[in-house]
Amino acid sequence: MNLHFTKMQGLGNDFVVIDAINQTVELTSEQARLIADRHFGIGCDQLLLVEKTAQPGVDFRYRILNADGSEVEQCGNGARCFARFVQHKGLTNKSVIVVETYAGNMTLHLLENEQVRVDMGIPQLQPAEIPFDAPQQAKSYPIDAAGKIWQVGVVSMGNPHVVIPVDDIQQAPVASLGPLLESHPRFPNRVNVGFMQCLNRQHIKLRVYERGAAETLACGSGACAAVVSGRIRGWLDECVTVSLPGGDLVIRWPGEGQSVEMSGPAVIVFEGNMVL
Repeated sequence: MNLHFTKMQGLGNDFVVIDAINQTVELTSEQARLIADRHFGIGCDQLLLVEKTAQPGVDFRYRILNADGSEVEQCGNGARCFARFVQHKGLTNKSVIVVETYAGNMTLHLLENEQVRVDMGIPQLQPAEIPFDAPQQAKSYPIDAAGKIWQVGVVSMGNPHVVIPVDDIQQAPVASLGPLLESHPRFPNRVNVGFMQCLNRQHIKLRVYERGAAETLACGSGACAAVVSGRIRGWLDECVTVSLPGGDLVIRWPGEGQSVEMSGPAVIVFEGNMVL
């Protein structure tokens, strides 16, 4: 199988994007892992597949494969790259596109200067819908890991996130605590793990250990989940700058029952062909 691909990145969160409309694409989990491998493949955090949709009023179907070959529901940085890709490839001439994902439909707004704004939808806070093992919805939850009880926020942005407040983002136990929480039994579908330092009510720092990909330079849905959790706990205002290792995102959330908006860059790195 010979495939054309485009390498893209959003704040260093990098993707291999594949047009599955104009070429036949049938990837196994093993092939996805090989493509994502940074030594033996192209290297990426996730693979993004652009597909046709059967839904009326929807422009494309958007699928996401993690570096470990697993398929996931949502990826905010990937959504921005997806929007720039379909415009760059001439697959659409729209500045506002609607895409189908496993987590529901998303609206993507192409802006100037390589910026894209994404309507990430209404965050899910009910434990059963995240899914998370807890008797009822709360602002925070105690969770036992690494011999300690952590008070965490839990949010779904179409994919599950746990948010841990820390005093110093550089000292956060991302490498040690991240994998323990990712596979914690209270998260039946595993979870993305965010470590959040609040600088003030309009600015936070964030590091994310992503489900199936380990720590990445940026996580768009993780930034949204962190702001939602911080808003619920009374720490943050409606519009927040989220500083990740790869750069900044701007997240806006008016409050419960409202959609989260995320704005940030999406950059084309290079294009190529691969033989699988």
